[in-house]
Amino acid sequence: MPFRYKLQKMLDFRNREKEQQEAVVTKAKHKLAMAEQKVEQNKQEITQVSIAQRHADYTMMEYYDRYLHHLWEKAEILEQDRKEAEQEVQTEVQKLVVCEQKVKVLEKHKEKQKELYIEEEKKAELKTFSELGVQRHFIRHREQMEEEEMLRQLNGDDDEE
Repeated sequence: MPFRYKLQKMLDFRNREKEQQEAVVTKAKHKLAMAEQKVEQNKQEITQVSIAQRHADYTMMEYYDRYLHHLWEKAEILEQDRKEAEQEVQTEVQKLVVCEQKVKVLEKHKEKQKELYIEEEKKAELKTFSELGVQRHFIRHREQMEEEEMLRQLNGDDDEE
């Protein structure tokens, strides 16, 4: 009879749970990458506006200043969003680690159960072979005794003549 793990459904459930968590981590990392990209784009825009301000007409300086302040405020908001996304990634990765640990525990348990099963199968097989050996021994012993009995009878018959 092949090995059947009693908690296989639980192991499958935990594997699915782990795969779902991996997908969540991937989405969170993608969200973080997008936030970092937005921060970088805003920095580039601030740099471009600063360079443009240096070459602009003095009457436009107030507009450039307002726009730069707007970009700096936007940079703070984007940086806060990036930090939140980073925190979310860390949280989801921690959840993934917990899921992986749960799967590893069950896989280890499955391996131990399989080893115990194999050991029990070997013991049963050895017991069967042992019983066969004992039976063969008694059959041989009985046959040997019968042969000796026949030889005695033959020798006894020869002695009488």
